[in-house]
Amino acid sequence: TGYYGDGLNAIIVFAACFLPDSSRTDYNYVMENLFLYVISTLELMVAEDYMIVYLNGATPRRRMPGLGWMKKCYQMIDRRLRKNLKSFIIVHPSWFIRTILTVTRPFISSKFSSKIQYVNTLAELREMIPMEYVHIPDSIVKYDEEKCIKRRMRTSCLSNDPEMTSVEQE
Repeated sequence: TGYYGDGLNAIIVFAACFLPDSSRTDYNYVMENLFLYVISTLELMVAEDYMIVYLNGATPRRRMPGLGWMKKCYQMIDRRLRKNLKSFIIVHPSWFIRTILTVTRPFISSKFSSKIQYVNTLAELREMIPMEYVHIPDSIVKYDEEKCIKRRMRTSCLSNDPEMTSVEQE
């Protein structure tokens, strides 16, 4: 959690990599209580505008929340909290997250849909929000670094490939 702007508005950071494994026998119970905790925390912290930063990187599929849980969260969030949410930033979005949000878009209000932003790197996130008050878990930082290294290697391999160079020159 951090703050931004003159009014010190809340930035809620949610790291999916710390969610419980869906194979747990008490998974539904844990997720239900986690949701209640998140909502009660939001109600206490959020007096004005706020944003949610959802860290999706370094999250195995079995730890990602299910569609039903996300739908329930959205429906149970009080109108004031939905209205005061200024942006919902998804960092390192997977194809799975993008697909779920695309499929559910018709069932979500257009106002909420317009608040969703995808960010591919922590550098992009830094351009959007002040990071001095935001704690990013080490596993997410490491994931981001590895992803950037892979991207750089792919780019440099393409630029060193004679076939790609000849295609670029044509």
